[in-house]
Amino acid sequence: MIQAFGLTSNPRKELPPAVDDVSFEARAGRVTALLGASGAGKTTVLRLMLELQRGRGLTHFRGRPLHRIAHPSREVGVLLGDVPGHPARTVRGHLRMLCAAAGVPVRRADEVLESAGLAHLRDERLGTLSRGMDRRLGLACALVPDPHTLVFDDPACALSAPDARLLHDALRAHAAQGGTVLFTTPDPKEAARGADHVVTLERGRVVADQEAAEFSRTRLRPRVVVRSPHAARLAALVTKEARTARRSVEVVREGGNRLAVYGSTCADVGETAFRHGILVHRLADEVGDMGPGAGEVPAARNQERRETSGERARGTGTPSAPRPTLAGPPVSHAGAAQPHPGTRPLDGPRQAPTTQEDPGGPAAGAALHRAPGPRNAPAPGRHPHPSEPTAPDAGPHRTPRPFAVLTPGPARRGKPVDTLPPPISVRSAPSPLRPLRYELRRATGVGTGFVVGALVLLVSAATAVVLARIGHTPQPRLLAAWPREFPLPPAALGAGLLGALAFGDEFRHPALAADRGTVPRRMGLLTAKLLVSAAVALLLATLTVGCDAQVLRLFYGPEFSEVPADWSALSAGWLGLVVGCAWSGVLAAGIFRSTTAGLAAVVAVPVLVVPLVQKVWEGPSVRTATGLPLRVREILLTQWPFGGERYVVELLTLVSQPVGGAMTLSLTTLLCAYLFMTLRSRVR
Repeated sequence: MIQAFGLTSNPRKELPPAVDDVSFEARAGRVTALLGASGAGKTTVLRLMLELQRGRGLTHFRGRPLHRIAHPSREVGVLLGDVPGHPARTVRGHLRMLCAAAGVPVRRADEVLESAGLAHLRDERLGTLSRGMDRRLGLACALVPDPHTLVFDDPACALSAPDARLLHDALRAHAAQGGTVLFTTPDPKEAARGADHVVTLERGRVVADQEAAEFSRTRLRPRVVVRSPHAARLAALVTKEARTARRSVEVVREGGNRLAVYGSTCADVGETAFRHGILVHRLADEVGDMGPGAGEVPAARNQERRETSGERARGTGTPSAPRPTLAGPPVSHAGAAQPHPGTRPLDGPRQAPTTQEDPGGPAAGAALHRAPGPRNAPAPGRHPHPSEPTAPDAGPHRTPRPFAVLTPGPARRGKPVDTLPPPISVRSAPSPLRPLRYELRRATGVGTGFVVGALVLLVSAATAVVLARIGHTPQPRLLAAWPREFPLPPAALGAGLLGALAFGDEFRHPALAADRGTVPRRMGLLTAKLLVSAAVALLLATLTVGCDAQVLRLFYGPEFSEVPADWSALSAGWLGLVVGCAWSGVLAAGIFRSTTAGLAAVVAVPVLVVPLVQKVWEGPSVRTATGLPLRVREILLTQWPFGGERYVVELLTLVSQPVGGAMTLSLTTLLCAYLFMTLRSRVR
């Protein structure tokens, strides 16, 4: 179950907070709807519950806050919008990638495809799915870790009636198996049809907390909708005939040629129009909305009205009298409930109610809004019944927050208890449980890597042929297709681009963190990306040299495919350059959250860092590091297995060069920046 206590968003400059002291409960085995118009604070409530937005309050998922759950995706399945997947990824590939991130077997992808009715679309691309299929895929993504709780933000938005019915049937089926379901909607009729319990929000506050049956009885009313070019005349005639027949009928002009008639039937309105020769374009039965909080006055609002009335009475010396309401006459219709005083249907023009209710009036018997709390514990935030006496000298009463009882630590006698709710801090998503498998499926699930690799091989081969035709290019640079005028060869640029895409795609299509906000910066995920990008870079570098050698041999003969004498040092430098570019792209994109920034960091190494290192290395100095490899060999007195000291010396030789030093310096700086940002996010 879900228990939300005192959710309050941070103030917005001079405006009140979007959500203020929202408390409700969503029980297991039931579907709960969070109802409210646009701007009522529904999405903000969900983001506060999921710790995606800073504020105050506390939310328990089966007794534990989300930051106390080791793997939140296994407890709460979330969909806050469209499915955040790469448009070129297949449905099945996307679900398999999420299986690796959630640490569940890959067969779970096929199971949720069957349960969501998407088995026939497993090979379709995400970018080609319709709106209804996208929502059903979002349900399947939320069900991959088999969570107990589902939290959806307006899941039926812009869906057709059949698709919305299928989606709500799936949510109800999950609740029937013992799960908890919470969804938001701006449509009262959708809330009445698809939920067992309805919590209504208005201007960031809870104004009603009702069962679905009670909600339908007090909030929704049947009506007749009429469209006619003579709407004003028809309204007057219907009202006149209702008065003559002593029937309670209310006619509301809804703008233009539309009327809403409460307390009548299609037959009566149609006969009236026929008798007077009025043309009717539309005549249909509908269910009208009476507005937020109809039929129920929350205890806090009732208490405030009662005390305000008492204060005014004491200040003037006269008893407070109820003001006349501006609402129309009461409606009596078969099967329809009486509207709450001072309310009108939202679908038509409405005057602001100015009702001031007496403590003994109708509001005294209204149902009290009960804040959720633990069993066998005092009800937090309980308000006195309007019929209970209050002290005559009591000042304006401030509603106590319902989470004060849940504040940790015993309250000391004689000291006021802090009623502020605990702060909500934004926490990033955890790392995938199987990061290497996740990264492999992410990289191979789309064709971007294969396209980039093919373009690199094609450009390298063409460049090598042109350089050999022109001449004056050493053979090592010829095999690498690296002109002296270019800062990097095509293979290094391609490896850097693939490395930048490893993190860039995560931020553009955050499938990994769809329910938790930003993509996590974790060492496990970084290690997996570095390993996969290094393997791809090594493969790309080897294929580039091999393809260039074969193309040169085909065009100009076998002399261009001969192996250089110092091939080991050249190969180490070549592979180190390509892998270093790939790692620079990964780290820079992870730091700056952008593919462009990652590729820019790769290009900045030869353009900016290498000249700087050369200037420092070749500048005037008293001492130089010449002969460092030889002195290292003297220090390593023991014989390393397989000639290990030789590789150490060659590595130091590469690092001592300007290009190698610049690459080492850049990678060290980027890695330190990444670690710093990771630690800072954990501290917050």
